Amino acid sequence: MEKADLDIWHMSRALELAAAGEGAVEPNPMVGCVIARGAETIAEGWHRHFGGPHAEVDALEMAGSRARGATLYVTLEPCCHQGKTPPCTKAIIDAGIGRVVVAMQDPFPQVDGDGIARLRQAGVEVELGVLQAEARWSYAPYLKLNETGRPWVIAKWAMTLDGKIATAGGDSRWISDPDSRKIVHALRGRMDAIIIGRQTAAHDDPMLTARPPGPRVALRIVVDTLGSLPSENRLLTTTGEAPLLVAVGEEAPAEQRERLAAAGGEVLVCAGETHAARLDWLLKELGRRRLTNVLVEGGGGLLGSFLDTRSIDEVHTFIAPKLAGGAEAVTPIAGIGVDEMSAALELDSPEIEQVGSDVYLYGRVKRKVE
Repeated sequence: MEKADLDIWHMSRALELAAAGEGAVEPNPMVGCVIARGAETIAEGWHRHFGGPHAEVDALEMAGSRARGATLYVTLEPCCHQGKTPPCTKAIIDAGIGRVVVAMQDPFPQVDGDGIARLRQAGVEVELGVLQAEARWSYAPYLKLNETGRPWVIAKWAMTLDGKIATAGGDSRWISDPDSRKIVHALRGRMDAIIIGRQTAAHDDPMLTARPPGPRVALRIVVDTLGSLPSENRLLTTTGEAPLLVAVGEEAPAEQRERLAAAGGEVLVCAGETHAARLDWLLKELGRRRLTNVLVEGGGGLLGSFLDTRSIDEVHTFIAPKLAGGAEAVTPIAGIGVDEMSAALELDSPEIEQVGSDVYLYGRVKRKVE
């Protein structure tokens, strides 16, 4: 096998390993590592949990003395600074690795090319850019957080074949198949936060927890401008099980803020004169807290605001083979919408699966190049 083909083969495996850390490592990036000599794989590793050893160290510990003179494949530039763990560059150099193949450079300010530079200064051969496009796809949420200061926003809804998420009377249980709901719970289990609007919280009285639990316990967020979420709502009565943040506007009465705080919820006053401005402020705050992935579960008004502000990065939709009808029945996305179909958001190579009796469609929003 040619050297270039070997590099692609081992890096493909490193990207597979990186994905094993999804939901457990954020806000750190998912990283996978393979140590090889030719076609022989000596060791494998990945970043398993936040605060734990990085992928390179995980693999080097498995390789032991066999790492000397070998090639190390890693999906992201090795760190060169002291964080929760020592620099990976030092571990690589000390282990005697002869060559390092990196999929992409790490944009994190304390790394951003310095890791590669330190390896080269120590006499280690470094090759950058093997399967870089695939790596950038995997790292999209991490890259967005670092480049924009905002988390990756995933919109999710279940709807009937005629595009309704509830009847005119508000009933929505259950639109989707039980197998579809299992996917939703798995999705929740790797999120940093789940966002819903006040009407959805009051009407559906959801828990917004993952069953069974996933690697993360999401911060539950209710966008409630006036802070009027009922005290008996399950989101407020279960703050001991999962954290709750109520995002209110500056016009929310002090007594409502105090009531929500006394029930165990964090009250966050979002600045801005419009709903869109307050949502933008909220996303900036979540980014400041280093939340990487957030899931927006509705309702239609909230999802419409995210669409209108072009804040949606990814969509997960479950389409049930049911017809509800009704001119007043609820649709998944309201808001202002677009004037021309050419301005509609489009998914980039969406995936379509059949889950139970439902059609599951998911994909990332295609970003137009100016």
